[in-house]
Amino acid sequence: MIELRDVRKTFTLHNQGAAVIDVLDRVTLSVARGECVALTGASGAGKSTLMRLIYGNYKAQGGRIEVGGVDLVTAMPREVIRVRREVLGHVSQFLRVVPRVPTLDVVADPLLLAGAAPEEAREAAAGLLERVNIPRALWSLSPTTFSGGEQQRVNIARGFVHPYPALLLDEPTASLDPANREVVLALIEEAKARGAAIVGIFHDAAARARVCDREVDVSRFAPGAAA
Repeated sequence: MIELRDVRKTFTLHNQGAAVIDVLDRVTLSVARGECVALTGASGAGKSTLMRLIYGNYKAQGGRIEVGGVDLVTAMPREVIRVRREVLGHVSQFLRVVPRVPTLDVVADPLLLAGAAPEEAREAAAGLLERVNIPRALWSLSPTTFSGGEQQRVNIARGFVHPYPALLLDEPTASLDPANREVVLALIEEAKARGAAIVGIFHDAAARARVCDREVDVSRFAPGAAA
């Protein structure tokens, strides 16, 4: 479901004489349906960069990144958007939404974009908001006014409301209390059970051990690292 072959990423520092910095080289990774792979490595190893490459926020300088059979390195922007809408979900550390949109609609949006009926989408969104313990009194408010923990749980609900075949999870249990952490881990296990291919960054070692099938140390893809 997620296939990377010989992916290379550089950054050009335009404010420093267009110096080119090699970040990742020869990244090869395969994630099957129903599998969760944890990206590990020291800070600065390139974990977040690799996640952004898979999501299409960064463009690779070489190689292939296939998600659901589409190579995001060569795909047109319209096709990348379609893959995000239908195939690849993303739970980031930070909630980015249009201000003044009610929380219920924020969570329902992925289903609406996929063509679900509004009533069906909002019913599913309500179910996820209940699971992540967002009080009903807040559903009609914009999540931009919420606490950091509440925003994180809204972001999780939004990421899991649509049954994406593939998921990217960036620290999904960070800063959660034990009860909500358990909810998120259960959601990940349910996604695996239905066949979702998952790539995640988990600094929570216990969570990583519970839901991840294997770990990939991103530092092995540093330029100049031994093959």
